Formats: sequence, C-alpha cells, structure tokens
Amino acid sequence: MFGSRKKLNDMMAQLRPDLSRESLGVGPDFPGIAPNPFLSSDARKRNAELRTGALALGVLVDWREVNSNPRVALMFDVDTADGISFRGIADESLTITELTRLAPGQTFPVRYRPAVMDHYVALARDADPAQVQQLSDAIARRKRT
Repeated sequence: MFGSRKKLNDMMAQLRPDLSRESLGVGPDFPGIAPNPFLSSDARKRNAELRTGALALGVLVDWREVNSNPRVALMFDVDTADGISFRGIADESLTITELTRLAPGQTFPVRYRPAVMDHYVALARDADPAQVQQLSDAIARRKRT
C-alpha cells in the first residue's frame, strides 16, 4: 500500500465522511475501516483474532453500508463481562435478508480483543446461546447494583 497509514485514514475520511472516526463515534485510537479487508494484512490478522476473542453483548446503534456486497460497518454500544462499556465497530458482510432485519436497539453477541481495545468487534455467530444468556444475566445483574 502506498503512503502512511495516517494518509490512508485521512483519504478514507475524505472519500467517505460517514465512515470517519467522528461519524462512527470512536476516538483517535480507532485505526479506521479498511478499504478492502481482504487486501489488508492488518485487517485479516484482526479478523482472525476476533474470531477467538472474548464474548460481549452489543446493542446496535446504527450501521453504514461500505459497499454493495453488502458489506456494512455496524456500530454497537458494547458491554463486557468485566464491566467495560465502549463503542464497538464491526466490519461485516451480511446477506440482504440479514440487512433488512437490522434495527437499532437489537442486541447481538459480539467478540472483542480485551488486550487491544481498539473499538473493533465481530458478530459472534458461533456463540452458544446458553453462554450468551449467562453473559446477559451477568451484565443485567451488574447494571442493577
């Protein structure tokens, strides 16, 4: 890739202001949405790590179409089992059916990397429903106290 990572992020913000850090609601530590995650070694590594990341719950805030695959950037308010809350961004390819069913306020199981905490999350499509329910109960108990 030509140029520095900062220049690439600035270029993406200029081309797609709706995918800028400010628009997504994340801080300056967010590396940004990769133009093509299959060509980015950082994005491939990140996605592999997220598949085995820690389980959390994310409440869908909004989403933005990145391309017509449909690849979308999903914005979540994430709560972890450790009591950490943050804005998470998932870069996912969805089917048309999944896309039409998205609605703000829906809760999804997501995976994140506790050691990195860079705002990236991934949908936990493989999550065990019993484990998700336990996590949900633990988060609800913590919020009540």
